[in-house]
Amino acid sequence: MNEELKEQLDGLLEKYTELLIGETSPELKEKVEAWVLYSFIAKSMPPLAKHWNDTYPSAKEEMKALVAEIKTMNEEMRSKK
Repeated sequence: MNEELKEQLDGLLEKYTELLIGETSPELKEKVEAWVLYSFIAKSMPPLAKHWNDTYPSAKEEMKALVAEIKTMNEEMRSKK
């Protein structure tokens, strides 16, 4: 992947993070990126996500907490509008 595409994808992720939760930072972008990746895999290959959840139960719990955190931030942002 070339640098231009990396920069453009980073900009896309930054804007998505801002629209999703109302703010952006490197930490928030990283959280949203993990959430997007996990969500996509869970929807497109559920057996793989299940295997990962079974193999790494503590990571599964961290992901559940991350999803809840993003959902809360999204709901707070929406309620302010």
